[in-house]
Amino acid sequence: MELTKPRLSLLSVLTTLAGYAAARPGWDPVEATALLVGTVLAAAGALGLNQWIEREVDALMDRTRDRPIPTGKLAPGPALVWVLLLAVAGVGILLVWVNPLAAGLAAATVLVYAGVYTPLKQRTRWATEIGAVAGALPPLVGWAAAEGRIAPLGWFLFAILALWQMPHFFAVGWVYREDYRAAGFKLLPVIDWSGRATGFWSALYALALVPVSVLPWFLGLTGAIYGWVALASGGWFAWLAVRFALSAAPSGRLEAARRLFHGSLLYLPVLLAGLVIDRLA
Repeated sequence: MELTKPRLSLLSVLTTLAGYAAARPGWDPVEATALLVGTVLAAAGALGLNQWIEREVDALMDRTRDRPIPTGKLAPGPALVWVLLLAVAGVGILLVWVNPLAAGLAAATVLVYAGVYTPLKQRTRWATEIGAVAGALPPLVGWAAAEGRIAPLGWFLFAILALWQMPHFFAVGWVYREDYRAAGFKLLPVIDWSGRATGFWSALYALALVPVSVLPWFLGLTGAIYGWVALASGGWFAWLAVRFALSAAPSGRLEAARRLFHGSLLYLPVLLAGLVIDRLA
């Protein structure tokens, strides 16, 4: 269980189900169950692969050295077999009981997250943007499960998730930058000693998120319930990111980063709940 990062897995599952509910307000119980189980297993496999790949650097960081592989609770070999089985089983369930497009998107999520994003964290500051692509794919899995294709609103969900992740991860990176530096990561909060660039990019992505999240309302793809929720929550989230960018003192920037991180955890479920309620109304 620890190897699969259940809290992060839950985020992937929730965004997948949100995409499914937005595409098909009336759920098919069998299909929805297969989607849930397949997504849980695929996400667990991807996050477990991340831990297996980073098992050596995890031992260097205070917040990760207690994970199962660095502590020796699990040997690397059996751990790799286990997480690969989880990923393959998840994609297989989606392929057999849902549809090929949903399975293909789930497989792409695993490959981009574990095979591209994870190794690039030690090589380039742009790894976060690549990781945001992987993190934005789950709602497309849900949409594909419901319709067998991706409608325009589904692509808006993808864009929203991708933009949301940037301030979220930059805030986390700033809070734990010393840990990431010890592990040799090249992420922006690590190489940006002053924090100005991290704050600037956080604010830029959060501000871009407001019009992108509201645009479906103006295009008639959603109703007013979602529109007002997107506008209010997006404005508040952007305000937190701007405060992070404008913080000057190190202690103030650290506190602003924590507030931005906690705000990001509240923003996403509020927005997705507004979308699902709007589609059901």
